[in-house]
Amino acid sequence: MMRVTFLGTSAACPTVRRNVSAVAVQREGDLMLFDCGEGTQRQMMRYGTGFSLWAVFITHMHADHFVGVTGMLRTMALQGREDPLLLTCPVSGRRVLEDAVHLGFDRLSFPVEVRELKPGDCVSRNGYEVRAFRVNHGMPALGYVLREDDRRGRFDVEKARALGVPEGPAFGRLHRGETVEVEGRAVRPEEVVGPGRPGRTVVYTGDTRPVRSTVEAAAGADLLVHECTFAGEESARAPAPIQNPPPPKYDCHEDQGHSGVSTDGAQQSRVGAGKAGERTWVAVAELNEYAAGAVVTRTGVPGQGADRGAEQQGVDKRSREYEENRHG
Repeated sequence: MMRVTFLGTSAACPTVRRNVSAVAVQREGDLMLFDCGEGTQRQMMRYGTGFSLWAVFITHMHADHFVGVTGMLRTMALQGREDPLLLTCPVSGRRVLEDAVHLGFDRLSFPVEVRELKPGDCVSRNGYEVRAFRVNHGMPALGYVLREDDRRGRFDVEKARALGVPEGPAFGRLHRGETVEVEGRAVRPEEVVGPGRPGRTVVYTGDTRPVRSTVEAAAGADLLVHECTFAGEESARAPAPIQNPPPPKYDCHEDQGHSGVSTDGAQQSRVGAGKAGERTWVAVAELNEYAAGAVVTRTGVPGQGADRGAEQQGVDKRSREYEENRHG
């Protein structure tokens, strides 16, 4: 299962109900964060993601995207964590992020690695990778692509039972590609396992104006989370899309590195077809639209949020594989 939980969707300005930027992604047994704004640890408690993170991927070094790291690490230490944690950031962000890690006199009980990434750099994990790509925010900034390796085909339980395969370890052996013997007959994996499936892809942009690099990174993806800051009457403050981002610099006006609702719509129309001819679904993390705790799952099972009265609503009628919980 792959599960995406929106922990913060209120841009740089928190509200009573919503927090600043943070998205949790659970892929099988792995949990990771993309951005970690102030108060993210409370959102993780509220929406039940747990703290068993292996990595936090920071898109850029504006405070609303990384200041939550300090308190979260202290909470992990108080819980007795010993496993190492990876923090990534754009080039030139290491010193600031290390200062956030070591702020105060507390000593952590576990190792923390701060790693700078350049566009194109990858962090590999068993069964998938997270690759950085360049976005435009008026300062060094990255988007991230989580891409799985090709996956095994689906296991046909009914067919296995019909062939007399006992439930239990034999199912797992067949799914891993091993032949098992049942009452003197060899049952081969290809008899009960379907064709291999392409891995799933999730793209997270962080703050950026619409750029071609996002379109290229999200081509064929299952989910694109494209952050939007300006809505409604403020959408005119977002600049028009540009073909390629200029070299990073720090003197760009803040509004020049964000997106609006209308430009996000333009971005969506250019992403292109997803797997099996379906369009990539675009989740716009926007100031007035998403409530914190919205969940997207990739199993066909509705995500479970924490607020009472959450309305389960299908967001992809053609595939019926994505479900979202809207709150409020």
